Amino acid sequence: MTVDGQWGEPNGVERPHEKQRGPVVLRRSRLSEPTTTDQRLLDSRGPSDWVHTDPWRVLRIQAEFVEGFGALAEVPRAVTVFGSARTPREHPEYAAGVELGRALAGIGCAAITGGGPGTMEAVNRGASEAGGLSIGLGIELPFEQGLNPWVDLGVNFRYFFVRKTMFMKYAQAFICLPGGFGTMDELFEALTLVQTKKVTKFPVVLFGSDYWQGLYDWIRDRMLEGGKIGEKDMSLLHVTDDIDDAVSIVQEAYGAWEAAH
Repeated sequence: MTVDGQWGEPNGVERPHEKQRGPVVLRRSRLSEPTTTDQRLLDSRGPSDWVHTDPWRVLRIQAEFVEGFGALAEVPRAVTVFGSARTPREHPEYAAGVELGRALAGIGCAAITGGGPGTMEAVNRGASEAGGLSIGLGIELPFEQGLNPWVDLGVNFRYFFVRKTMFMKYAQAFICLPGGFGTMDELFEALTLVQTKKVTKFPVVLFGSDYWQGLYDWIRDRMLEGGKIGEKDMSLLHVTDDIDDAVSIVQEAYGAWEAAH
């Protein structure tokens, strides 16, 4: 209705009392709320089962992605290095990890690891001691682990799949030192993403032929010969024992990536 040709209150009708609850307007019988939203938030404890429900988990997953993206968005070009948490410091593989971390820092690459002990620690140590950026992406596990002391930038995750996204999104290459199930998991996920072109110009280097050659031969003799993968898929893998060779593969791939972008 209009009043004198203008929009307004209907003639003879009083505007009802109203209350706002955020963007919601309450009138008439809906006005009788004894508390405010803030009061209910701050005063109420109540049952805590809701923090274990799927809708809450979705929000927590979303928060992990936001934290990860925010922390890593301005990281320079980087290489993700995987390896065993069980490698002792006196083992030759630990020494190789330190050398690899230093070499990556030498070409201006950040080193990203799972942030734990063993060869992950070795790579972080080498990168940090050489003045490079040493990144650790930790994971909540049933046993206590924590980030190693050579991590310069660290993020801890609850969910493996969020952490895997960060490993892939902010790296231009993978280097796999000898490792266990976790290393195998990341290796084959990376190969699958490259094979299906979810990521491009992304080399996967297997460092340590004594450890990796048997797997490489099995992939060639069983998967390739059996028609489960193609010739191009084999070219995704590089086996080497030489730090300079591994770094050269990374640089070459990064150069190709820059040319394509």
